[in-house]
Amino acid sequence: MAEDKPHIRGVGLTKYFGGVLALNAVSLEFFPGHVVALVGDNGAGKSTLVKILSGIHQPDAGEIWVGDTQLTHLSPHRARAYGIETVYQHLSLCDNLDAAANVMLGQEPVRLRIGPFRVIDKVRSVEEARRRISEVGVSLDDFSKPVRSLSGGQRQAVAIARAMVNAHRLIMFDEPTAALGVRQTKATLDLVRRVADQGVAVILISHNLDDVFAVADRVVALRLGQVMLDKPFKSTTREEVVACMTGLSFRSQTPQ
Repeated sequence: MAEDKPHIRGVGLTKYFGGVLALNAVSLEFFPGHVVALVGDNGAGKSTLVKILSGIHQPDAGEIWVGDTQLTHLSPHRARAYGIETVYQHLSLCDNLDAAANVMLGQEPVRLRIGPFRVIDKVRSVEEARRRISEVGVSLDDFSKPVRSLSGGQRQAVAIARAMVNAHRLIMFDEPTAALGVRQTKATLDLVRRVADQGVAVILISHNLDDVFAVADRVVALRLGQVMLDKPFKSTTREEVVACMTGLSFRSQTPQ
């Protein structure tokens, strides 16, 4: 269920790389339960915005707010502590490990501590991983298989379940369907929608406008580091989105 108060706000976010202006005074709000599709051509500023929100890059100007708290000197570790996670296109899974180990990596329940050493509770770890994967609406028959043997859609589910260990405010998906077939694409978009339905704010980066209009509540188009469009998807059209992405003129019409 969406709420009126945003989980995350970016206010006037600006970023330079040398003399190149990559992001120009971008202000956006991300609400719980809403999927925001972030679209734009290569170099539009999409990845820069995501990396600022995830703490990889520091903005040269502007502010990031979590609720009523302004975040300064954000790092990936601090972003994760505030409930902000990113699922990248290449997933960053450990292919030699099974699904449970990937989901719980770095978050494993401990059965015994002896000085600096930890004994992982493998039974609890598998149970927790099963629960988290089930929460995103996927069932795996065999948790002992290395993830390299899973389908693309199943690998996406594992990556999303791992991100959801911490992502209680915002989760960002970077081209999640780029390497998937039609059936796996639909399953992944269903997963994105389920994540939002759990009250998490979602950013979906995609070049595929069919994906965008299938799952998004709101569409934000960037061009040359600026927000050219920020509308509910029901109030816009593919033609308007493309025009804003490319800088072409567009004659406003009421969407059918």
